[in-house]
Amino acid sequence: MAVWIDHWLARHRHAVNRRLHAVAIPLLPLAAALVVWQWLDGAWLFWWRPVALIVTSYALQWIGHKTEGNDMGEMILIKRLLGRPYVAIAPRYRPGSPPDPCAQICR
Repeated sequence: MAVWIDHWLARHRHAVNRRLHAVAIPLLPLAAALVVWQWLDGAWLFWWRPVALIVTSYALQWIGHKTEGNDMGEMILIKRLLGRPYVAIAPRYRPGSPPDPCAQICR
């Protein structure tokens, strides 16, 4: 588990990306709980609520990764399966890259 966390932290170094993920990630289990609750309650007229939570979550994560300068995990998986190039760790955060000039401002 520690290796997975280290890898996740390496891919989410930008402060904006981490903040957006802090909001976006909890939306996914909330959407799952809402699906179960609506299913048990028979309230499928409101199917759009969990869908909206999922779309919002992925939109925030996408914005975060665009800010970071790398691809989302799901996109990396799809690109790998298709044999396409992908960016796992943003070039500015790779070992040996020059320091980021806005590092002090952005964090």
